[in-house]
Amino acid sequence: MFIFVVMIISDLLHKASKFEFLTQEEGLFLYKNAGTSELMHVANQLRKQQVPYNKVTWIIDRNVNTTNVCIANCKFCNFFRRPGHAESYITDIETYKQKIEETFRFGGDQLLLQGGHHPDLGLKFYADLFRQLKQLYPTLKLHSLGPPEIAHIAKLEGLSHTEVLKTLIDAGLDSLPGAGAEILNDRVRRLISKGKCGGQEWLDVMRAAHQLNLTTSATMMFGHVETLEERFEHLVWLRQVQAEKPVGAKGFLAFIPWPFQDDGTLLKKVRGITNQVTGDEYIRMIALSRIMLPNIKNIQASWLTVGKNVAQICLQAGANDFGSIMIEENVVSAAGAPHRFTSKGIQDAISEAGFTPQLRNQQYEFRDLPFETEQQMIDY
Repeated sequence: MFIFVVMIISDLLHKASKFEFLTQEEGLFLYKNAGTSELMHVANQLRKQQVPYNKVTWIIDRNVNTTNVCIANCKFCNFFRRPGHAESYITDIETYKQKIEETFRFGGDQLLLQGGHHPDLGLKFYADLFRQLKQLYPTLKLHSLGPPEIAHIAKLEGLSHTEVLKTLIDAGLDSLPGAGAEILNDRVRRLISKGKCGGQEWLDVMRAAHQLNLTTSATMMFGHVETLEERFEHLVWLRQVQAEKPVGAKGFLAFIPWPFQDDGTLLKKVRGITNQVTGDEYIRMIALSRIMLPNIKNIQASWLTVGKNVAQICLQAGANDFGSIMIEENVVSAAGAPHRFTSKGIQDAISEAGFTPQLRNQQYEFRDLPFETEQQMIDY
């Protein structure tokens, strides 16, 4: 039996090394039976072919929240407030101006602009906001909202996903984050994020975005109530949507998996669900993400949730991107993600892992390190 398992592992890894699509069952077999070093080796070889330079990219941006009002009631989120709550807010334009100008001073050029499912904020609110920000700051990039918010706006307005996206693109939307994917299977979504769109609608929003040649990313939050089978189903569904994108469209430019952060969440307090994802498990999921998603070029290690040391090992396991220094981030941090990087820190971490740090933009185009950033090293 042992020899038979070894042969199957060898055959599947050879198949993966040729950029062939593994099935959900084949990916799960590797997860359960292949050694971490075997997975890392194949994923690293794939990474070298897809991203052949010895550079690891990173970005300077800021997560700003349009509002903390949300009716989705996700069981893993400590950030949201219900409508009418004393701590609820909608961010005003003066706050945006202060945060954007500070981001520019630190060398950033982008806002990751997200919020909650506010019952009263429709398409006009977001389109007007995007136009105003672009009029004030023409070079600002808006990496904004996400499929659940697009689906929510479409429902409020009685419009299609495409109609909503077209209006937002015309107003200044540059790219669509992969927020709100969690695990795409609706069994899981009913348990942890019942108020959000279903998994297939999430995928359909991304299909619509790709048809409009809008760059997107994809995510997975794992390590809570999902089964291993549902993790690999998630990867296969993402891969299928990427395979359907129009010729010439970038589609999913990156995939970012991270473990559930449990501190203070309802999942932990009510159901006793805690983050049990070990460093080894995360490294294996990074490697298998590279193996299962041969048509998504960039795999990002989530240093924010797993820390510097594990994220560095992921760079030898298929990851080629370290994400953002995150001048500001409020949602994942509210559930206990404790890690922080300065500009100098993120570059040092990449260099220590044996790679050359390379600043990028959201399109994964290389940027020169701004002079101000080089001097200040963003010690924020």
